[in-house]
Order: sequence, then structure tokens, then C-alpha cells
Amino acid sequence: MFTIEHDFDATVVTLVDDAAPHREEDVTINAFEDCVTLEQVDPRSGAVQRITLSMAMLRDLGAALDLPEGAYRLRDDG
Repeated sequence: MFTIEHDFDATVVTLVDDAAPHREEDVTINAFEDCVTLEQVDPRSGAVQRITLSMAMLRDLGAALDLPEGAYRLRDDG
């Protein structure tokens, strides 16, 4: 399950791990104009862990999902 909300400065997607036998904590994805953050509560400490991806890193991640093992660099053809 997931939810989508549109805030003033970001689109917020929350992923809920409802189908797993051992549920993981929800993941919140905040898509801003210049970066994307992923947040998840660490159940041991209760602290929110945050990862920030630049738009270039997000583009690379999207490309990596469809490629075999290896090292790559995307070209800007535009």
C-alpha cells in the first residue's frame, strides 16, 4: 500500500509494508525541486534515518534498475 500527498514544496509518497510476514517500518519519500529524500524510523533507536539523493543520483538510480552488473556513466545528449 502507498499514499501520495502534494504539499506546498514537495510531493510526499509513503510506502507501507503491509503484505510482508515481518513488516518493515514505513518509508516516506519527499520529492522536492532539487532533491529527493527517503526517511524511515529505526525501530531500535526510534530516530528517523534520512537519505538525500540529488536529481542526478535519482536519474542514475532509475537507469540502474534496468542494467546488468557493471560501472556506468550516463551521457547528456541534450
